[in-house]
Amino acid sequence: MSLSPDPARQLLSAGTLERERGLRRMKAVALGLLVALAVVFAVAFPLQDVHPVWGYVRAAAEGGMVGALADWFAVTALFRHPMGIPVPHTALIPRKKDQLGAALTEFVQENFLDSDVAREKVEGLEVAAAAGGWLRRPENAERAAREVATAARGAMAAADDDAVQELLRQLMQRHMVEPEWSPTLAGVLQDVVSGRHHERVVDLVVEHTGDWVADHPEMFVETVRRRSPEWSPDLVDRLLAERLHAEALKYLAGIRDDRGHEARRAVDDWLTRLSAEMRDDPHTRASVERFKHSLFADERLRAWAGRAWTSLRDSLLDALEDPASDLHRALVAALRDLGARLQEDPVLRDRVDGHARAAAAYALSTYGPAVTGVIEETVARWDGDQTARTLELFVGRDLQYIRINGSIVGALAGLTIHAVATLFL
Repeated sequence: MSLSPDPARQLLSAGTLERERGLRRMKAVALGLLVALAVVFAVAFPLQDVHPVWGYVRAAAEGGMVGALADWFAVTALFRHPMGIPVPHTALIPRKKDQLGAALTEFVQENFLDSDVAREKVEGLEVAAAAGGWLRRPENAERAAREVATAARGAMAAADDDAVQELLRQLMQRHMVEPEWSPTLAGVLQDVVSGRHHERVVDLVVEHTGDWVADHPEMFVETVRRRSPEWSPDLVDRLLAERLHAEALKYLAGIRDDRGHEARRAVDDWLTRLSAEMRDDPHTRASVERFKHSLFADERLRAWAGRAWTSLRDSLLDALEDPASDLHRALVAALRDLGARLQEDPVLRDRVDGHARAAAAYALSTYGPAVTGVIEETVARWDGDQTARTLELFVGRDLQYIRINGSIVGALAGLTIHAVATLFL
C-alpha cells in the first residue's frame, strides 16, 4: 500500500487513492487500540495481586484483546488467509467470487428489474410533458440542435463515402434503371397533354423566338443574299428578306395569340403520338431503354453524383452547425414547437408517453437479463485477489469498525465476567 509514484499508481483514480488512505487510517486505529490493550494487559498482569483493581483492568484488557483478535481474524478471512496461513473457510471472496457474482446478479434481477417498484415506475412513466417543458426553453432547444448537428456529423464521419455511394448506386439501379421508363413517360406525357401543361413551354419558346427574330433582321438579309443567284439585285434580296422577316414575326405572333393555331395542334399531335408510341411501339420503347442505360452508364454522371453527394453532405452539416443559417434556425424552431406540442397536445403527449412506457417495458423484459448477466460475467473475469482487493477498498474501512467494536465489547465482556466471578466465587 505504498504511495510511491510509479506509473501503475499514477493510473489510479483520485477516488481509489482516497479510499486507500481511509482504509489505512482505520486499520491503524484498530491496530493501535489492540496495541494499547496489550500494553495495559502487560502492565496490569503482574500488578493484579498487589491490588484487586488491577485484576479488573487485566480482565478488561484481556477481553478486549480477545475481541480485537477474533474480529481481525473474521474481517481478514473475508479477503485473504490471515497471516498467509490457509486456514479452512478463509479468503472467502477470492474463492467464492463466482458464486458472489451469481448471487449479485440474482439480487439485482429480483429486487430491481423484476420488482413491483420497477413495474410501477414503468407504468407511471411520463416523459412527454417534462421533455416538452425542457425543449420550449430557447437555450435548451439551441443545445438540442447543437447535439443533433454533432450527432449528424459523427454519423457522417463514421459512414464510408464509398459505401454510401455504392448504396446510392444500388438504390438508383433498383428504382431507376431496372424499371422500364416508357410506360411511365407515356403516362406523364398523356397527363401533360390532357392538362395543357405544355402550353406554357410553347409560349416561352414562341416568345423568346419572336424576340430574337425581331432583334436580328440582318440574319434574314444575309441568308437571302447567300442563297439568291448572283444576278439578283441587292434591292430585291433586301425586299425579300424584309418580307420573310415580317412573315416570320406574323407567324410567331399568330402562334402566340391563337390557342388553336396549327403549330400548337402539331405539337399536341406530336406529343400524343409520342406518348402512344412509348406505350405501344416496341422500337420506341427499346430506344428509350437504350437511352436510359447509356445515361446511367456514363462515368461522368457517376462522378458528378459522387461530387454531388459530398457537396450536399458538407453543405447540410455546415448549415446545421452554423447558428446563423436558416436550416439551424429552422431546426431550433421545430424543436421548440415540438416542446410546445408535447405540453399542450394531450393526444400527442399520451402517444409519446405510451411509446416510452412500451419501450421501457420492452427494455426491462428483453435486456434486463442481459444487463444483469454482465454483472456475473464481469465478476467471473476478475482475478480473485484483485476482486478481494477491490471490495476491500470499498467496504474495508467500515469493516474496521467491527474490530474497534470487538475490542470495546470484548473489554466490557471481560470486565463483566471477572466482576461476576469475583462476586460469586
